[in-house]
Amino acid sequence: MLYPAKPGGIRSCHQERHRAAVQHFWGVLAARGLLYKGLYEGWYCASDECFLPDSKVTRRPGPAGELRPVSLESGHPVSWTKEENYIFRLSQFREPLRRWLRSNPRAIVPEPFHHAVLKWLEEELPDLSVSRRSSHLPWGIPVPGDDSQTIYVWVDALVNYLTVIGYPNAEFRSWWPAASHVIGKDILKFHAIYWPALLLGAGLSLPHRIYVHSHWTVCGQKMSKSLGNVVDPTACLRRYTVDGFRYFLLRQGVPSWDCDYYDEKVVKLLNSELADALGGLLNRCTASRINPSGTYPAFCTACFPSEPGLQGPSIRAQAEDYALVSAVAALPAQVAEHYDNFQIYKALEAVSSCVRQTNGFVQRHAPWKLSRESPVDAPWLGTVLHVVLECLRVFGTLLQPVTPNLADKLLSRLGVSAAERGLGELHFLPRFYGHQCPFEGRSLGPEIGLLFPRQGQPRARMVKAHGT
Repeated sequence: MLYPAKPGGIRSCHQERHRAAVQHFWGVLAARGLLYKGLYEGWYCASDECFLPDSKVTRRPGPAGELRPVSLESGHPVSWTKEENYIFRLSQFREPLRRWLRSNPRAIVPEPFHHAVLKWLEEELPDLSVSRRSSHLPWGIPVPGDDSQTIYVWVDALVNYLTVIGYPNAEFRSWWPAASHVIGKDILKFHAIYWPALLLGAGLSLPHRIYVHSHWTVCGQKMSKSLGNVVDPTACLRRYTVDGFRYFLLRQGVPSWDCDYYDEKVVKLLNSELADALGGLLNRCTASRINPSGTYPAFCTACFPSEPGLQGPSIRAQAEDYALVSAVAALPAQVAEHYDNFQIYKALEAVSSCVRQTNGFVQRHAPWKLSRESPVDAPWLGTVLHVVLECLRVFGTLLQPVTPNLADKLLSRLGVSAAERGLGELHFLPRFYGHQCPFEGRSLGPEIGLLFPRQGQPRARMVKAHGT
């Protein structure tokens, strides 16, 4: 699996519990006078399972060159359909939905999708057909009291969000409405218009937030079986590891627009940021040649005073070093905010930027050139290593949601226990700020080998690439 989650809460849409929940939800809408039976006529897209207004239908050449009607948004064929269905009074909810979105500017994120839904609501919002003839849809959940009609598959599917938390029993209220949906942009209308309207109609609160993401393309083209360009995620996991593939997707995936995938891009990113920048940094500063005691060295406040610009024979810190400390100290709050706002790519860019700064710190002070035997060099050598290990501890802690296995290896190598890996315990470089450091003098954890192997290189070359 790409994400370490167990699908125990996912239920078939046709288990008895779910059938009961859907039919109860339907009964609530009916009791509130929000359903009526009427003749529904319009363009129907079987692939998208929805009716479309004239404004969302265009004509494009078919296989034989003839013009045929298709959905303007998806490109799937549509046909003119006329049948008697149950209809939901969606038009009554246009203004309530607009008020909800205007009073909650972060109800749908990122902002471009919030804006798109408001634009949709500027247009007429026609009532919605919420059933199909059972002869057309025999496998769905029947309308209560009318076996000739089947409940519209999207109503059925959306109610599953409630089924899994116990609806209609009272237990579901301990989970709802503290809910966030993560959806693809192609199903935005179902989740941002139809679902909220149905919830309002049933007297239920709306979701806390709807996170929307765009799609991955391959060399600029949409993935398609006919084009033969569908990326096999299982092969990617085998080649790049679970953590590596997760890192790439979340580092490069920008929710607001489609992102392009190709293997060379994955290899370049993982080698640059995980294998070289982060893995190389860890190996350099824990290697026995530089850190033979295998400990968290002491921080010398005389070499690196908390106030920049001071002069003295022992002071070795430079202006760029204070900029590094400032950047890494601000990183946890910055990354937490990006995670909360579904901007994971920004969080990872911020971490990567600080990793680059830390590597610059190491290059500036070249600890491999400092003598452990020199009374002048030794305190500064320990301080350089202490600062780098503290930076690595921050990076490892913040990367846990994205690369849990890699982060565990990194933190274990630093000797950071499981109880010391939370954001609440993340106090960066306490000695710099005049506090005790619980890690100072502590033994590092056992050797882990390479933190992340370089991609596209034989094993012998990978080991050599990280030699110190």
